[in-house]
Amino acid sequence: MALKRDPYVLVVGGSDSSGGAGIARDIETISSIGVRTCLAVTALTVQTHEAVTAIHHVQPSLVADQMRAALQANHVAAIKIGMLATADIITAVAAVLRENPQVPAVLDPVLASTSGRALLEAGAIAAMKSDLMPLCRLVTPNLVELALLVGSELAVDEDGAVLQGQELMAAAAQALVIKGGHASGPRSTDILLRSDQEPIRFDTPRLAASMRGTGCMLASAIAAHLAKANPLEDSVREGKRLVFEKLLGSFERESNFVA
Repeated sequence: MALKRDPYVLVVGGSDSSGGAGIARDIETISSIGVRTCLAVTALTVQTHEAVTAIHHVQPSLVADQMRAALQANHVAAIKIGMLATADIITAVAAVLRENPQVPAVLDPVLASTSGRALLEAGAIAAMKSDLMPLCRLVTPNLVELALLVGSELAVDEDGAVLQGQELMAAAAQALVIKGGHASGPRSTDILLRSDQEPIRFDTPRLAASMRGTGCMLASAIAAHLAKANPLEDSVREGKRLVFEKLLGSFERESNFVA
């Protein structure tokens, strides 16, 4: 029974048969920080590192039942939400969050795979914004996801991204981390936005390295640090550091391989 008292992160998301993203990456990341995980699977995907070839959605009531069972079985101290697939699954997840308002949730708004395959059905963005985002402690869109969520063109600079983020917060979100991985320039900057506070920037050198699942990794790391009762700003900083270190390792391996 001792394990039941340990803090857990409840991971809500889709499988990735390649192991590069989704719940496989979430479990790996959260475990590396010394926090346990429990699961609610939303979708089964068939994919390689290059493409998604099939997606099978889990019944919404089963997703909610998985979440409730995990919350009953363990001391869930944070929830990390990834692929949700459908508006009905979003509604089901939101219902469980309303039952557990004391547990901070981190939402990585997964809209498409790296290869471009849609992972959220058309029309579900509205449900995500109206039903789910207001219940989450933090939402972590990249620049492409942010533009889609606010219905605008891709921001061309940091000021534009901050304006889009503030628009999304006014409509839906408590706090945002705008990820800068899709931007350009020598620095990769993530921006933390919170109501009535100045933006906080976390930047690292931009590396010419490619790695799937970095969005999963960041949101999972933040959730793990929140589960350890760390403040939001510190959790984001530590999450950013972990992703950079993983990318740096990938960059060094690729450089050695080329050499």
